[in-house]
Amino acid sequence: MPSLDIINLGGLVSGGLGDERRDVEGLTIEDGAITALEPSGDADARLDAGGAVALPGLIDSHVHVVFGDWTPRQSALGWIESSMHGGVTMMMSASEVHLPGRPRDRAGVKALALAAQRAFDAFRPGGVKVLGGALILEPGLEESDFAELATEGVWLAKVGFGDFSPQGDAAPLVRAAQQAGFVVMNHTGGASIPDSSPVTIEDVLALGCDIIGHANGGTTALPDADLPRLFEAPGAIQLVQAGNLRSSLRILELAAERDALDRVLIATDTPTGTGVMPLGMIKTVCELSSLGGLSATDTIAMATGNNARVLRRDEGLLEAGRPADLVLAFAPLGSAFDDPLACIEHGDIPGIGAVLVDGEVRALRSRNTPAPDGRCELHDPERVTA
Repeated sequence: MPSLDIINLGGLVSGGLGDERRDVEGLTIEDGAITALEPSGDADARLDAGGAVALPGLIDSHVHVVFGDWTPRQSALGWIESSMHGGVTMMMSASEVHLPGRPRDRAGVKALALAAQRAFDAFRPGGVKVLGGALILEPGLEESDFAELATEGVWLAKVGFGDFSPQGDAAPLVRAAQQAGFVVMNHTGGASIPDSSPVTIEDVLALGCDIIGHANGGTTALPDADLPRLFEAPGAIQLVQAGNLRSSLRILELAAERDALDRVLIATDTPTGTGVMPLGMIKTVCELSSLGGLSATDTIAMATGNNARVLRRDEGLLEAGRPADLVLAFAPLGSAFDDPLACIEHGDIPGIGAVLVDGEVRALRSRNTPAPDGRCELHDPERVTA
C-alpha cells in the first residue's frame, strides 16, 4: 500500500480522555497505519489538510445492521456509506434484530449471527468497518454454543430481545458468553419493538453486561431515580442519539461527579424507529459537549477511544502504530466560530473535509455535514476510493 503524508494540520485530537488538542502539523501513514505524528516528506502521495483538525474516526457502538447497506426498519439503502460522510469509520452491530422474520430458535439465532459476521467481514460499505454478527440471547442456548461461535469469529451478543421474563433471567447466558470472550450488550429501558419487553434497572444489575446499551433509553428512558444505580453495574454506560437527551445529560452529570467519564460511550442506536441518521454520531458529540459542559476533546473521546477500548480494538486513537482511521474537520461555513472544536462546544456540527479509513481517502468534503470553511486537497487523485 502506498504511503501518504498529511500536511498543514491545524492540530490533532488523540481520542484519549483528558487529552487536550495537540499541536501536530502533519502525519505519516504507511500500510494503513500512522507511523509518525509528522510528515515524512517523501511519501508516495500528499494530502494537504488546509488547516483542518484531525480527529479519530467515530466509532458507533450501537447500530442495527442487517445485510448489505440496507435497513428494513426504514426501507433505506446506502445508510452505512452515508454515515461515513458523517465521520463514522467503524460501527458495531447491536444485533441483526430487524431482519424480517428473524429466527428465535437455538439453531436459527446462531446461524443469523454467523452469517452476519461472515458477510460484514467481507464487505465494507464506503470503507466503514462493520463489526457484524451479534448473537441474540434466547432461551435454549447452551454454554457450548458460545465456545462454538467464538471459534468461528463471532464475539458479540445482545440481551433484551429474547423470550426471557424478566430479562434478568438471561444472566447465566451472559456469564457463559463472557467466559467465551464475548462482548455482551443489554437493552435498557422501555420496549422498543413488538414482542420485546422493558429492561429495568434490576435487570441491568442482574445481567452485568459489558455495555449497558442506550442507558438513556432506546427510546424510553429509565426513571430518574434509577440512573445513579447504573454506576453499580460493571459495564460501560452508553448514551445514544435515539434515546432521551434529558436522561443523557443527567447520566453525564453523574459520571462527572464520580470521575467516571471513562465509562461513557457515545453511539446512535440507529436505524430504528427514530430514523436513519448519517450525522447521528457527530450530532450527539455536539449536543453532549454544548449542553453537558464537556470539552470537545473529551466528548470526542467518548465517541472514539472509549468505544475502542471496550470493543478491544486498536482504532479510536490517533497515535503512532494505530490504524489510520481519521476525520479532517473544519468549522462550518458561516459559523460564529473559526475552530471546529469551539463549534462543537457551542453546538455547531463541524464541516468534514476528508475521511480516511486504513489510510485510504474515502471522501473529500462530506456530502452530509455543513459545508466546511476550508478545503483538503489530495495530490494523488487515484487514492480516493469512494
